[in-house]
Amino acid sequence: MENPWKNIPLDTYEKHMKVVSQLQALNSFMKKQLENYNVDSVMILGVAGGNGLEHTEGKDFKKIYGVDINENYLKECAERYSQLEAFVPFCADLTKDCSALPTAELVIADLAVEYIGYENLLKVAKQVKSKYFSCVIQGNTDSSFVSASPYEHAFNALDAVHTEIDEKRLEDTLRKAGYKKILTEEKILPDKKKLIRFDFILQDP
Repeated sequence: MENPWKNIPLDTYEKHMKVVSQLQALNSFMKKQLENYNVDSVMILGVAGGNGLEHTEGKDFKKIYGVDINENYLKECAERYSQLEAFVPFCADLTKDCSALPTAELVIADLAVEYIGYENLLKVAKQVKSKYFSCVIQGNTDSSFVSASPYEHAFNALDAVHTEIDEKRLEDTLRKAGYKKILTEEKILPDKKKLIRFDFILQDP
């Protein structure tokens, strides 16, 4: 089965995310994720159209890896941020193979872990070996994981690849790769859904 993320237009995705206030919330999260750690390389999983990449400007990043499964997303992202000389688009289906991923000092995975799953997350963490791993997940909710909007039906097929992420299991998974949780931050959205940021640091061997 082809991953449904390959068939969702970027414009539809971004309009939906903006209507439900998640685009703005994730932008705010990424600003802090990029500012909190003194690193010279970052990998953004599920970079899509590059929401938040503007916060890398003026910083001394040697490499900014934008990873996504959708080649069209990456092409648009590269065009939007053509001024970022350090930006490297990287097309990969992390549910199948992550062995080609390069190393980076910071990994940002905002609303991406849900579409990778625990086992693949562990593989990615062991492959990239970042000093810091920062992710945002959607808090458990009784309603659909896709928020209501005029565009929500475009995401119906995502049920097949979505995993509900549990905080304890997330922490346990990354602990297997040598990480310790160092930060938790929550943001309540207008529709009462919750986004939660978790940051981890790689422990010394």
